[in-house]
Amino acid sequence: MKELFNRDVLQSESSAIRYFNDYAVENGATHFLTLGEPDFETPQTVKEATVKALNDNMTSYAPSKGLLSLRQAISQFEEQTNQLMYDPEDIIITAGSTEAISTALATILNPGDEVIVLNPAFSLYRQLIELRGATCVTIDTSANQFQVSKEMVEAAVTDRTKAIILTSPNNPTGTVLDDSSLEVIHDIVLENNFFVLCDEVYNQLIFEERIPLFAQFEDIRDYIIVCQSFSKPYAMTGWRIGYLMASTAFIEQALKIHQYTLTCVTTFIQEAAIAALHYPIDHMVDSYRKRRDYMYGRLVDMGVDVELPKGAFYMFPSIKKYGLSSWEFCERLVQEEKVALIPGSCFEADDFVRISFCVSQQTIEESMDRLEHFLNQL
Repeated sequence: MKELFNRDVLQSESSAIRYFNDYAVENGATHFLTLGEPDFETPQTVKEATVKALNDNMTSYAPSKGLLSLRQAISQFEEQTNQLMYDPEDIIITAGSTEAISTALATILNPGDEVIVLNPAFSLYRQLIELRGATCVTIDTSANQFQVSKEMVEAAVTDRTKAIILTSPNNPTGTVLDDSSLEVIHDIVLENNFFVLCDEVYNQLIFEERIPLFAQFEDIRDYIIVCQSFSKPYAMTGWRIGYLMASTAFIEQALKIHQYTLTCVTTFIQEAAIAALHYPIDHMVDSYRKRRDYMYGRLVDMGVDVELPKGAFYMFPSIKKYGLSSWEFCERLVQEEKVALIPGSCFEADDFVRISFCVSQQTIEESMDRLEHFLNQL
């Protein structure tokens, strides 16, 4: 029967992150630092806006691009927060950033095209690229503090390069691409003319001074695609709402994919998203920063090699010196200490493990105690 299925789908892999999290559940783990899901509740004002929208009978189709009121609110928010100028007509409301990324790639990719991904990276990118019959070309940034140099990017560019994907802050490393990395990519895109897909889902979760986003570069604006989500900053992971911003010409084509995939995002949830854009998240960021600082201090005291993340809510320490694959390391940690992390191999970086710190302080402290005990036994 397999011959009846799409070959690219057959070759695609299910989420290894979900698989390992399920493994940890089945093997009795009690402390989970696995999934990237905020431990905050969705803000009350967001929930109230949803209830009001339902009571106002906002249950009909929305325009395919999304409610104009939400697109206007996003346009204003991006101008005020990130100094990005996008007309409401150049914005599509999507079912989370996942659909935004999928729509963007479907809009630009032909079989045989290449997309550059900076590793370590979220596995979603490779799977979506390969499902379109394109090739994922990776740049290993692990030896360069997760930044890129001109030589690294130039070595990955070919005449088949269609796009590069940037995630800053990064999942799994928490790295924010610095000015030098952004300038390098800008200059190469300017010379070679390919798309830059900016996955900005952690854009608001930055612990140090904010630097301009890659979308600041007006001279290559036609090649920039911005994908955003309400999931991470506003604790709305289950709401599945985000947006896509790009040039008018790009949006015209991307809307075709979006229409035939989704028709439109749930109408009453779009009202909730407007409320979210007006909700201050400083207390959440402050809380994540405190947890980050505690976890980083504990790992350093244990002698673990780790970079201090500047955003998101992940730590990505190296386990290379312990002589175990990341999968074996994490399996043993579950079996011996009942603590679940995510193997770095899920991000094509087998010398590392990902630790989420968007869990309670108590869970973090107890997990660090257990991890320390585990490392002392190796």
